Amino acid sequence: MPYRPKSTLEQWRILQAVVDAGGYAQAAELLNKSQSSLNHAVAKLQSQLGVELLQVIGRKAFLTEAGEVMLRRSRILTAQIEDLELLAASIDMGWEPEIRIAVELVYPKKYLYQALAEFHPQSRGSRIQIIDTVITGTTEVILEAKADLVIAASGVIPKGYLGEPICVTRMIPVVGKQHVLAQHQSLDLDELSQHLQIVIRDTASKPMDNIGGWLKAEQRWTVSNFYEAVEILKSGIGFCWLPAHLVQDLTDSGELKRLPLSQSSERLVPMSLLTPKEEKLGPGGRQLRQLLLAVHGKGGNP
Repeated sequence: MPYRPKSTLEQWRILQAVVDAGGYAQAAELLNKSQSSLNHAVAKLQSQLGVELLQVIGRKAFLTEAGEVMLRRSRILTAQIEDLELLAASIDMGWEPEIRIAVELVYPKKYLYQALAEFHPQSRGSRIQIIDTVITGTTEVILEAKADLVIAASGVIPKGYLGEPICVTRMIPVVGKQHVLAQHQSLDLDELSQHLQIVIRDTASKPMDNIGGWLKAEQRWTVSNFYEAVEILKSGIGFCWLPAHLVQDLTDSGELKRLPLSQSSERLVPMSLLTPKEEKLGPGGRQLRQLLLAVHGKGGNP
């Protein structure tokens, strides 16, 4: 048989009001109900549960130990119901239940997290899904409209789509401090191509090889993310082009060494924010887009 609750949300809300207000009389005034109705509701709740929740001493009600535990759990329950009802109202108003954000892996995510921190209090319960993309995987997400918002390297934005420039990521070549290249005072690209390169896996279902001329080395190991690449580099294996913001602390400490290339010593990757399907972007997505532009100084307050 399906479970049938012994208590109601109204009873738990009354208990919370009695505790928060400091007594039945104060709660009755706050809720615009009679004191006797509140007494009856709490007494019935205790009877139904078989647990004493409140003790009245003088004119004030005090929680029992069991009451303290039950009250904390009840607050979670009533908050979840309020969130659920707010979400239903938001969906009815066109506010999307989920917002998907595709982010090119080289993008400095501190900006995204800053925008999300501002968005959260006004998110109306919308879930956020962050999708990491790499190179042509980003192009694929745009073409197939797999995300509401896309932060892409400008070079992979397909024809017919426009993005708002937001920042530039600096990519630098680095090795571990034990690597033989760490001792060189100067290198050219031909010398570099003779060594093992660590590369990040393209997330597209049909990746394009060597897009933009990034893969100069014949020998290469492919990993899923920059953190795996860094761990391999720290063991003295291979070189990798990594975002400067990601490895700043490691190069400062000397654990990783920036390679002294005589030409093309760094690569600049302009980043843009775009909306694959503008006409389908809901109010939550529009709000978040404005916040993202704002953290980059590209727009006013949303």
